Amino acid sequence: MSLITNVMDHSLDDGYAEAAARKKADGEGSMPKTLRAKLGLAAGLVLAALIVTVGAAQARVAAPVVAKEREELIDRIDQETDAADELEDNVDALRADVSARQREALRHSGGGDRSVLVGILSGAVAVHGPGVRLVVNDAKDASGGGDGDPRSTSGFSDTGRVRDRDMQRVVNGLWESGAEAVSINGQRLTALSAIRAAGDAILVDNRPLVPPYTVLAVGDGKQLSDRFQNSADGLYLHALQENYGIRTAISVEDDVRLPAAPSLIVRTAQPITEKGTS
Repeated sequence: MSLITNVMDHSLDDGYAEAAARKKADGEGSMPKTLRAKLGLAAGLVLAALIVTVGAAQARVAAPVVAKEREELIDRIDQETDAADELEDNVDALRADVSARQREALRHSGGGDRSVLVGILSGAVAVHGPGVRLVVNDAKDASGGGDGDPRSTSGFSDTGRVRDRDMQRVVNGLWESGAEAVSINGQRLTALSAIRAAGDAILVDNRPLVPPYTVLAVGDGKQLSDRFQNSADGLYLHALQENYGIRTAISVEDDVRLPAAPSLIVRTAQPITEKGTS
């Protein structure tokens, strides 16, 4: 009976009772976990807000300094740009003056018709007369080359863009077909002119051109047009049009006007002397 009485009186083991009492005591002396988490989150938010506020204050303080430095840099860029433009204008003016003096000297050199012919062929003088107008333009859906080599082995364009070698063939074809003078987008070509590329841009004597490319050629208009279109270079241009969408248009003109070359470089010169008669 004493055992049954003891079990009834002490239904919970002493160890469990002690653990429960200790847990209850700890719970009374500490905060619930949920409340502790909320307070931690609040503290984190307060800290983040403090960091953002300090950063904004520092940025606000540094903003005038940065703005001033930016304005000074912009002013320097504007000044240097103006100086470069002024120097370029001076170079153009001096180049035009030199070209004018060269043309004047050529006109009064006493060479007669030979001097006039030399002036025309060298590009030293402006010319006009019958000829052809050839317009070459990129395809409507032209795109830039992606592999750095926009030419296939056949030499045709695979991007729909007109390239420097295309214009080289066009100009050479016109010369071979009887053109007496040629210009591209108002840029007079001479025997020393170079048609090259810089990326996707075409350069004529280091001056960039933009499409469409208008080529003017002085010569026997009808004959020049027929000869060019039937030449290998004319057929090459036609192939670009048929296969790659490059747009071309050629027309015979009664009067085309070509400017003089912007500058001429004299490599060799020999005076013309009149031979006397006995």
